[in-house]
Amino acid sequence: MSSPRPISAEEVPVPSKKSNYPEPYASLMNGRVKRKLGDLFDLKNFGVNLTTLAPGSTSALKHQHSRQDEFVYILSGTPTLVYGSHEYVLRPGECVGFRAGEGSAHHLLNRSENPVTYLEIGDRTSGDGVVYPDDDICAQSEADGTWTFTHKDGRHY
Repeated sequence: MSSPRPISAEEVPVPSKKSNYPEPYASLMNGRVKRKLGDLFDLKNFGVNLTTLAPGSTSALKHQHSRQDEFVYILSGTPTLVYGSHEYVLRPGECVGFRAGEGSAHHLLNRSENPVTYLEIGDRTSGDGVVYPDDDICAQSEADGTWTFTHKDGRHY
């Protein structure tokens, strides 16, 4: 990209592939629409996503990163943050951050009757590993930015 031009975030195309997760986990993301704003501008050091969750949907499997920090800012709606064994209802204007390798696994659930929209920002540190305590899946980022998913016993999906 020679010179970035401003664009409405709502105009950023939605990827045809809804999730990097293998099945049976990928279909759990059907109610999630993620616009990859950072990718549009070819950002290399961090990613920015405008994400909308339909009622009854989830942001991701409950997870924790080993090397990548995450930050979430709620724009509209009232998602429930599940953080370890705790739950918090978030409101527009509220934010939360997750430092890599610390704290508990987390994700957002939309238990409301209205859509939830938020910005999620994360760094792109290579060599990141992701733990999913409630599911039989592990993830490892590769040098080229792709993800490898395995069962907890090491078998590939």
